[in-house]
Amino acid sequence: MSWWELLLVALAGGGAGLINAVVGTGTLITFPTLLALGVPPVLANVSNSVGLAPGSLSAALASRPDLRGQRPRMIRYGLASLLGSIVGALLLLRLPPSAFTAIVPVLIGLGCVLVIIGPWLTRAIASRRERLGLGEGSTTGPPWLFPVIIFTGAYGGYFGAAQGVLVLAVMGIAVSETMARINGLKNVLVMIANAVAGVVFVIISEVDWWIVLALAVGSVLGAQVGARVGRKLPPLVYRAVIVAVGVVAIVTLVG
Repeated sequence: MSWWELLLVALAGGGAGLINAVVGTGTLITFPTLLALGVPPVLANVSNSVGLAPGSLSAALASRPDLRGQRPRMIRYGLASLLGSIVGALLLLRLPPSAFTAIVPVLIGLGCVLVIIGPWLTRAIASRRERLGLGEGSTTGPPWLFPVIIFTGAYGGYFGAAQGVLVLAVMGIAVSETMARINGLKNVLVMIANAVAGVVFVIISEVDWWIVLALAVGSVLGAQVGARVGRKLPPLVYRAVIVAVGVVAIVTLVG
């Protein structure tokens, strides 16, 4: 890659890190960028997962104030996210590249839909909490939440676009906490999925380390901004950008 292409990748990583810290759809920025630069889909996804892992860690560390008192949840659902991400990463590496090319447009489409309905989903969850009088308090969550987080971890290990939205949605329904504290927990679970999948990819797959470096630098800086001021950004703006690049990615893959 040329220097300007790596700079573009780093900028995309910065946008992804910022968005991931707020809601969790940054892969819909970086993955299409890599495709547009001519990186093969599977190599792009593997390098993207490894490169965004430091940004996920950065977002999780920046969310520490919202994680106080949530140690039991972090252990329980962190394990679920870990198990799921291993399954997802192995599926990505064991299935033929043609399967990834066929599945990913569907996953990107799902991610775009989740981005579009995200505001409505958040309002619906907040309304439910207000009706039921839910606040801070539950120690872990209902029994069904563990296997669901395994699924979201597998989704993150395989591709990861909008994994954070999925986690926010199910956690918002299942756990009696404020959305800010749920978002902090989401950052930890996504970080675990990205880190575990990244380790699997480094061990048994090809990785473009220049792409990884550019994404890592950008995503770490972006995550720090996102965790602190990202909520002040107009949600419509970054949702519109995510959906636009998602559509471009679908067209690129299908075409």
